[in-house]
Amino acid sequence: MNVAVVGANGQIGKQVVGLLKESSEHTPRAIVRKEEQAHSFEQDGVQSSLVDLEGTVDQIANGLKDADAVVFTAGSGGKTGADKTLLIDLDGAVKAMEAAKQAGIDRFVMVSALQAHHRENWNESLKPYYVAKHFADRALEQSGLTYTIIRPGGLLNESGTGKVAAAENLSRGSIPREDVARTIVASLTEERTFNRGFDLISGNDGIEEAVRNI
Repeated sequence: MNVAVVGANGQIGKQVVGLLKESSEHTPRAIVRKEEQAHSFEQDGVQSSLVDLEGTVDQIANGLKDADAVVFTAGSGGKTGADKTLLIDLDGAVKAMEAAKQAGIDRFVMVSALQAHHRENWNESLKPYYVAKHFADRALEQSGLTYTIIRPGGLLNESGTGKVAAAENLSRGSIPREDVARTIVASLTEERTFNRGFDLISGNDGIEEAVRNI
């Protein structure tokens, strides 16, 4: 599949692009918002598109054209206020869904947050972020797209272990970004993950096995 990675310059996005580039099954397209980011990916042999998630649905759809799947890993980041969280993590995500449908793309993988589907378990210090993730996920569930929602726990920069726990509901935990990226790629064609959402933390199961047993 040709996979458009929205937020390709982020820490998870870069790893997803790298895994897709190494794959014999998939080809990545880096969806980024700055020309220098696009240039960097192009120099590395990865096709890129300039897309601003605060732009129009038509503009986003143009950046996604010819893709077979979308992976949404974009985020406003921890240094911005609640306004940017709403504009990127919620409205930007919903516009990406609308753009995918407009571009004739059916497959959509969303990176969310652990327990975003249960308000009572939200991190109080990150409440606007959880609100955005919760309602973006709900919009995706109702979009008609073939979706997978991956809700990782606390994100770590250490090397992945290749061992995870994946289930509809998991208690607090953490996971290396590398293992999140590998789970995203493994989920792209695993039908057991279609139209499902799941929490993801470090655990005891191999990633391929974990997504097969969702």
